[in-house]
Amino acid sequence: MALEARLVKRLPPTAEHDAFELDVELRAEPGITVLFGASGSGKTLTLNCLSGFARPDSGRILVDDQLYFDSAKRIHLAPQQRHCGYIFQDHALFPHKTVRDNLRFAAASARGTRTRGLNRHRRINELLQAFELTELAERKPAQLSGGQKQRAAIARALVGDPRVLLLDEPARGLDERLRQSFYDVLRNTSERLRIPLVLVTHDLQECFALADMVCLIDRGRFVQTGRAETVFARPATAEIARSLGIYNVVAAEITALDPQRKTSTISVAGHKIEAAYLPGRLIGDRGFLCVRESETAVLPLKTLPISNGMELAVTGCQPSAAGVRLQFEHGIAAMVSAREYEALRGSDRLRVEIPASQVYFIAAA
Repeated sequence: MALEARLVKRLPPTAEHDAFELDVELRAEPGITVLFGASGSGKTLTLNCLSGFARPDSGRILVDDQLYFDSAKRIHLAPQQRHCGYIFQDHALFPHKTVRDNLRFAAASARGTRTRGLNRHRRINELLQAFELTELAERKPAQLSGGQKQRAAIARALVGDPRVLLLDEPARGLDERLRQSFYDVLRNTSERLRIPLVLVTHDLQECFALADMVCLIDRGRFVQTGRAETVFARPATAEIARSLGIYNVVAAEITALDPQRKTSTISVAGHKIEAAYLPGRLIGDRGFLCVRESETAVLPLKTLPISNGMELAVTGCQPSAAGVRLQFEHGIAAMVSAREYEALRGSDRLRVEIPASQVYFIAAA
């Protein structure tokens, strides 16, 4: 089962917002496809177009062989006809109904033999058990924790056997422990259902934790799409790399190319950096060195000189849950553990090493 969509949706300017245009092409196969971008980039609008809550100005939405929307053929199925499960940021559970009654209501609204009569009762019990909600079935949402509400929201979305599951920042508001638990539930759900799951988030760690495929969206356009590991390892532009917030992006120039040794040399901030061979590039090409902050090593100056080592002035440090982020001249930064930082504390200058295997060169536009 796969979802294919071509969506164009224009929103006129208002007193609070400028005019906005969504113009994207999306293909989502079984697994988790994450739409990642800043607030206001068009993520939720995309979900609303897929679900039928918003009508595109033009385009087409196809799930397997069923058209949900086609502007040319004037087809626009109502939300209840699309068999899409939708999990909202606020769970959208009926506050006056118990967990079981929330599932019963969703089952009664769905179509299909599994949501009728005895099958409906069995289906509800299956979901209550699968999401560890059996003992909570007679509780109302106000009596549930955040994680329990999330599980109940997923169970309700699945009771009608949706062909597509849409999730709008589903882990927002959960603490780290509940967030990790929810991720486990969602990954297990994805593996079990084998339907397209389309999730929107502006949380990069959530994207890393869940995405099989990722679509980076900015101002209503997909700026890069592909398998998550490929997109995050090879940002298409320096602007995309900077927007992710995990890379050093520094002006650079190719100064040597050796196809026999399969190596390249890049000049960065007055230092020579060795890298893998860059096919299709020329000596003198300008662009940007791109390397993850977490892959950038920091050593005391007394350490013996190393290849790809640069002596840089320290300009700041920022403690975090992941360790300490050290900032250097030329806009270079590196993440070190709290233990590593103890050996570096108080130094005005340090040696920064960039592993050749981690160097990625982005040509200037």
